[in-house]
Amino acid sequence: MKFTFTDKKVNLPKSVHSYAEKKVGKLDRYFKTEAEAKLVFSVEKDRNKVELTIRSGSTILRVAESTSDMFASIDAAVTSMERQLRKHKTRLEKRLRQGAFAPQPEAVEETSFVPEPEEGEYQVVRTKKFPLKPMTVDEAILQMDLLGHNFFAFKDEDGGAFAVVYKRNDGGYGLIEDEG
Repeated sequence: MKFTFTDKKVNLPKSVHSYAEKKVGKLDRYFKTEAEAKLVFSVEKDRNKVELTIRSGSTILRVAESTSDMFASIDAAVTSMERQLRKHKTRLEKRLRQGAFAPQPEAVEETSFVPEPEEGEYQVVRTKKFPLKPMTVDEAILQMDLLGHNFFAFKDEDGGAFAVVYKRNDGGYGLIEDEG
């Protein structure tokens, strides 16, 4: 597993990075290809926050955990990532390493004493079809606000590519564009 560490507004000793590398490295058994792990460490309001993002092929997994201790935050992030992998086990088995979910004799379950329910198939409950009109980003944001939605799909007037605008939690707007 390839690691990238980012320290935001905090100077951490190398021991924290090596501890994180050791703990997150155990997740490598789930992935077929060389996975990339990005860890962002920060301190906000006396809370030690760890954001863990793992990219393996086209699969991206992300968790964020915050505790009073950086080592505990790393442990919580790894536990949350394992929980996320188990929760979506049936869908991820096609993408992840064969036998990744086989029980490991040395692995001891520490935090989960209630088994999580196995997640079934996704169920599409409604389908809408509508023509994508060419428009500018500003027009798309206006249309989204007029409809009272959190996102709006449109065809970009400039390049004709598919795009989506969305409302961000901070009150701003985001844009997702097709590279093609």
